[in-house]
Amino acid sequence: MQLRKVTAASAAVLALALTATACGSDDKDDASGSGGGKKITIGIKIDQPGIGLKTPDGKYTGFDVDVATYVAKELGYDAANIEFKETKSADRETSIERGDVKFIAASYSINDERLKKVDFAGPYLLAHQDILVRADDTSIKAPEDLNNKKLCSVTGSTSAQNVHDKLAPKADLQEYGGYSECLTGLENEAVDALTTDDSILAGYASQDTNKGKFKLAGFKMTNENYGIGLKKGDADLKKKINDALTKMVSDGSWDKAVKDNFGPANYKNEPAPKIGNVVK
Repeated sequence: MQLRKVTAASAAVLALALTATACGSDDKDDASGSGGGKKITIGIKIDQPGIGLKTPDGKYTGFDVDVATYVAKELGYDAANIEFKETKSADRETSIERGDVKFIAASYSINDERLKKVDFAGPYLLAHQDILVRADDTSIKAPEDLNNKKLCSVTGSTSAQNVHDKLAPKADLQEYGGYSECLTGLENEAVDALTTDDSILAGYASQDTNKGKFKLAGFKMTNENYGIGLKKGDADLKKKINDALTKMVSDGSWDKAVKDNFGPANYKNEPAPKIGNVVK
């Protein structure tokens, strides 16, 4: 009788342990990066055409999305096992530190301040601050031509202020709630130019509704090295991502992603940067 009690208790403990193990393994990122059918959560932007955009039908498009998907595949994750998560600029470091995402590909420029909190693989794109103007505008041929012009950027961005402080002190700065509003203002001649990273500008100009309306000036006012952000100290994952990025460039997938996402804007992109080469 006593033996049966012990056996029943042991069976209950074993069943509970198996249940807990099964529950604990669901929907977690594989820490080794080997995939194995598990899901991976990747941080992206969802409101930047050409970079990271969530379409009305729930799909994700953009250069960063293509890069993230390629890297995830090299880590062993099928596209069906990728969960994309919106990570706004102000939340990126926190999302990585908390483990909300495995890594972030979201027009994430590598700089010294961010390197204090997270690590970066890459860079995988060298962008520059530029301006977008109307396609028929020939009056702005150099940054100083923005003096006495209405220059638009989004609230909270430092892009327009950088131009004002360093290149065109008489520029009339206009802050709008979003880039789409700036584009509408540019089209309606309420503003004369829009400034942010050239990759972002190219993405907006490449949208079907905007094709032929705008052009990039090509001023290259700053260097922005886009990297893939990951938890600080994870050297193994960093190496695997760098290996994946190197392969993406060598097999032609990187060039294809650039053409697919930025081509309609006639974006004069830089060649793929060498891994670890952060251009100041």
